[in-house]
Amino acid sequence: MTVQPLPAAERAAVPWKNGGGVTREIAAWPPGADMGDFVWRVSLADVDADGPFSAFAGVDRILTMVEGEGMNLTVGGERRRVDTRYAPQGFPGDLPTDCRLLGGPVVNLNVMWRRGGEAAPAVTITHSRPPLTLPADPAVLVVVLDGTAELSGLTLGRYDAALLTDEDAVLHATGRIAVIGLMSRD
Repeated sequence: MTVQPLPAAERAAVPWKNGGGVTREIAAWPPGADMGDFVWRVSLADVDADGPFSAFAGVDRILTMVEGEGMNLTVGGERRRVDTRYAPQGFPGDLPTDCRLLGGPVVNLNVMWRRGGEAAPAVTITHSRPPLTLPADPAVLVVVLDGTAELSGLTLGRYDAALLTDEDAVLHATGRIAVIGLMSRD
């Protein structure tokens, strides 16, 4: 399959690794990997209260706030204000990370990968006007953050996603889209 649809409606909310919130996995490699053995993982996480983020040894992350007013993060003792939507922020997933919400709950797009392997995934937020040609190598994950998108005959709504793996495709969008260039699937 060239484009694998990953509908938002089919994602189950599961507790964070530390139990402090819930996350909805969009995609992971290898398929069926759990929190301890993924090579890469992409999810949407609900942050409803102040508290610590889950620690992931040997993992780096890119967090993109997609809903809410923001949060103050403390990552390894360093403060970082995250109050702009759609602005990817990278940090080590194994450093102690604490969150203080600025004005209520937020939703974050999380991209995580094991350190020491291939190159890190690239996260780009686009508002695809004019249409954007997406290369399929390496694999590309498209996540609709607002509005709609069309990709290879699929119509995607908010938080729907599609994994592009075998050939290039053209993306048409009416809102913001996360385009995540992933490492190989080997």
